[in-house]
Amino acid sequence: MKKTRQNRITARLLALVATLSFFTAAHAQNYPNHPITMIVPFAAGGTSDVIARTVAEQMSVALGQPIVIENVAGAGGSIALARAARAEADGYTIAIGNAGTSAAAYTIYPKLPFTPESFVPIAMVAKTFGIVALRKDFPAKNMQEFIAYAKANPGKINLGHAGVGSSNFLICKSFAQAAGIDVTLVGYRGAAPALTDAIGGQIDGVCDAAASVAQPISEKLVKGLVVGSTVRLATLPDLPTSAEAGLPEFEAQGWNGLFAPKGTPPEIIAKLNAAARTAVESDAVKKRFADLSTVVPDANEHTPDVLQQLVMRDVEKYKKLLEEKK
Repeated sequence: MKKTRQNRITARLLALVATLSFFTAAHAQNYPNHPITMIVPFAAGGTSDVIARTVAEQMSVALGQPIVIENVAGAGGSIALARAARAEADGYTIAIGNAGTSAAAYTIYPKLPFTPESFVPIAMVAKTFGIVALRKDFPAKNMQEFIAYAKANPGKINLGHAGVGSSNFLICKSFAQAAGIDVTLVGYRGAAPALTDAIGGQIDGVCDAAASVAQPISEKLVKGLVVGSTVRLATLPDLPTSAEAGLPEFEAQGWNGLFAPKGTPPEIIAKLNAAARTAVESDAVKKRFADLSTVVPDANEHTPDVLQQLVMRDVEKYKKLLEEKK
């Protein structure tokens, strides 16, 4: 009798699993059938926002449904990522992240309501290059003069960034540590308002990605000091690399990737990955990224596994960098 009852329970459980699997497969097959929300962890106008909108436009074409951008700023992107982690794992809420929001944040904010395991990687969609730019009337003309000025005025230079935990914050930290200087880092709710204040002279400079700051440098609204890259940018041919500026230890090459909440069906992740791959390989995205001094990942870097490896690598990288200097 007891064995028969166990058999009935087992049969019911198997039937339930089969039913759930059927509905999951049917949902994935019909996906997407209404608009998708892409959460951007910063204010409109910054690097992540521009990249997200550029990629989302072409992904919408590939998926046949609109992708609506939702800017959720605050806490270096952690408020947005927390929201994304709590979202329904149905493929209709995804988020764009970077080395700050999706790796360094776990050291900076040790009590976050999410972990790397709270997300499923979709695809890396962009490679970025960090720049330090100064207000146009800052007295230093090059790196040597800037470092000398900073050492003569410890703590008095203000550099803006997109919030503690953002990739721009990491650019600032890496730059200050490589230069051996004491500067005051000023957090904003996004890269755009920080850049606005640098242009207006309210702060001395910004740490930002080329996607946001290249045009203001070209228009001489701010002056570029250095790009944390091994090669000069085509859009800013006069801006020295870190090695050329005499600061080879400064490295600021980043990435942007798309993530979905844990539990999102693999079939849906595959559709989103295919759409992201199609988007970044389109002529429209390539042209826009070139204008922004942003690089499309290589074909073999589009997989979820590559993004997962990037996250885990950078979690350890920034844990070491940030904890060593506490």
